[in-house]
Amino acid sequence: MNKTELINVITKRTHLTKKDAEKVLTTFAAVVADELAGGGKVQISGFGTFEASERAARKGRNPQTGEEVEVPATRIPKFKAGKELKAAVKKG
Repeated sequence: MNKTELINVITKRTHLTKKDAEKVLTTFAAVVADELAGGGKVQISGFGTFEASERAARKGRNPQTGEEVEVPATRIPKFKAGKELKAAVKKG
């Protein structure tokens, strides 16, 4: 499902206009990104938790040359599914 399809589903289920549904989705994504960038996390009961994780510096290898390179430390976004989401996916 892409963003447009998700907006269409939100529109059908909530009876919002497409414009309003897009605003809601865009705002949600922006709020999550801002919170993670600031070092916080977003926890939605039953759905899951969005948080930033530290990835330590490490040595990597250039696959074309075989040369060893230093990969710097970085922060990456993570999502941990909640109990209800896991159960819903498991049912299929």
